[in-house]
Amino acid sequence: MPAATPTQLPLPIALSRSAGFGNFVRGANGPLVVALEGWNDGRAGGELFYLWGSAGSGRSHLLAAAGNAAGLRGLQVAYLPLADHAALSPAILEGLEHYDLVCLDDVDAVAGRVEWETALFHFYNRLRDAGHRVLVSADRSPLELPFGLRDLKTRLSWGLCYHLEPLDDDGKRALLHQQAAERGLVLSAEAADYLLARFPRDTQSLVTLMERLDAAALAAQKRLTIPFLRAQITGT
Repeated sequence: MPAATPTQLPLPIALSRSAGFGNFVRGANGPLVVALEGWNDGRAGGELFYLWGSAGSGRSHLLAAAGNAAGLRGLQVAYLPLADHAALSPAILEGLEHYDLVCLDDVDAVAGRVEWETALFHFYNRLRDAGHRVLVSADRSPLELPFGLRDLKTRLSWGLCYHLEPLDDDGKRALLHQQAAERGLVLSAEAADYLLARFPRDTQSLVTLMERLDAAALAAQKRLTIPFLRAQITGT
């Protein structure tokens, strides 16, 4: 298999290059991130790290952060978003055990799909035999996943398992300010509160919101004032 680099993966699915451990707003998840960093760089043993939390809690960011960090150390990394399983075949798992780190996002999306469950079970066994690692995310703990294949549920329960807590209001404000700063924007405390009171508050929605506001502010050459934000909401 050809070697992977941090900037190009043999799979047609790429990691988010901007995601890192340093720009993840941790909130109550500091111990989780420290544990993941230690596992990812080999300071903690085991072939499996299982990360679970609600949709939009930042699971994909942490998978990308781990993959990017591993890639920068020269390791071969593969990322597979199983929420896109309808566009993929379980055969895509064949050969992934040769990668140093495999990031499987949204494994709950294939629960109850016999072909996927069987393919995941055999992939995990091959990866374990190869001495490589897998980072898994889901919306619930491994014991709560509705897998029909009990042995797969057992395998996913063997490794380190951490719950990703949603951000509290202070954490969401910090996320908005961070996202604005990364884009060269200034977001006042009043403007942040205005957005939090009127838009979905999960992590992914807030990141997407700031991407949209960045584009709108650039096009209009405006600052993120409350009148400007109000115009984006009302369209006037």
